[in-house]
Amino acid sequence: MSDLHREKLAQAVELVQASDLDVWITFVRETAEGGDPVLPLMMDGGLTWQSALLVARTGEKVAIVGNFDAEPLAASGVWDEVIPYVQGIRDPLVLTLERIAKSPTAKLGVNFSTDDVKADGLSHGMFLLLESYLAGTRFANSLVSAETVATALRSQKTATEISRMRDAIAQTDEVFRMVSQKVRPGMSEREIYDMIHAWIDGKGLGYSWDPAQDPIVNSGPNSMVGHGIPSADIRIEEGHIFHIDLGITKNGYSSDIQRCWYVGNQMPDDVAKAMDAVTGAITVGSQTLKPGVEGWTVDKAARDYLVSCGYEEYLHAFGHQVGRVAHDGGAILGPKWERYGRTPTMPIQKDQVYTLELGVNIEGRGYLGIEEMVLITDKGVEWLSQRQLDLPLLG
Repeated sequence: MSDLHREKLAQAVELVQASDLDVWITFVRETAEGGDPVLPLMMDGGLTWQSALLVARTGEKVAIVGNFDAEPLAASGVWDEVIPYVQGIRDPLVLTLERIAKSPTAKLGVNFSTDDVKADGLSHGMFLLLESYLAGTRFANSLVSAETVATALRSQKTATEISRMRDAIAQTDEVFRMVSQKVRPGMSEREIYDMIHAWIDGKGLGYSWDPAQDPIVNSGPNSMVGHGIPSADIRIEEGHIFHIDLGITKNGYSSDIQRCWYVGNQMPDDVAKAMDAVTGAITVGSQTLKPGVEGWTVDKAARDYLVSCGYEEYLHAFGHQVGRVAHDGGAILGPKWERYGRTPTMPIQKDQVYTLELGVNIEGRGYLGIEEMVLITDKGVEWLSQRQLDLPLLG
């Protein structure tokens, strides 16, 4: 992964230099059971003792880590300096900051955020510990949020990241082709879930969210819509909408795509009408999506179109970012609801990857939901997934 880490650390330098920070600090310990979300963008493996990964406005990239963690970081070749310690991190940390933080009133960015979960990796205890280490130095009271840097680093994808996401999407498309070939009426949701898991596990791939709910499999009006658990009792029957929400991870990067089928030999008018409304709303939203716009405006365009077709508005955002996991933090394409904080008003940036997703419940038939993936380009979007515009018959 060194090439990817080299790309991301070079990007981190540019982001720090474009910010008002003097040094960006990722401060962690015992990361085996859940380290800072930015950590995999900077290194392989984990860290045990208190560790500080520093990216300075000067361009310097310095890792201060426990003695037994130093060798792999040095061998990666992506850090300008790796400083090991044994008894405590305070002294090497303060000495390094004195050297690389040039401003007399330095701002040190650390990873906390009230709005972006992927920029909120610093625990409260570690924040207090870092404050105590800096007390009595010129860096006392210098800690500020590094949200702008951490969010941008996570969300603005490099060429390597985009290539890996294309590979994950290609694997997901393979699963949907298998489903079209093998799934038949009478099978249970759970059987289909198990079949997909066997395929993913057999390929040595991973899951974009908790595998207990990945994939989500729905058939008919009695199925759990949303983040449900596939049922062994609900079976595919004629007249049902059959729906799958699937995310696959390959080489550390994810997909998140939804597809639907109609169970029967002839498409009913109510189903065809709903499919046209859903795909039409996705098209309208995609036409609004480009760098610089705020996500809530994209959501509003899609939401208004769906409602104009006679359907109730969906109870979630129109789209979210995808990257290392399905819900990858940062800006969203969502309404200005309290639960979303500032994320719907964050401007869209080039090289971000979003889902475009919505659906409707059809009485007596179930949930018809489609989810696509797009890359933000200079002028608009590139479709990463092959759009589903028609509803295949499953009989």
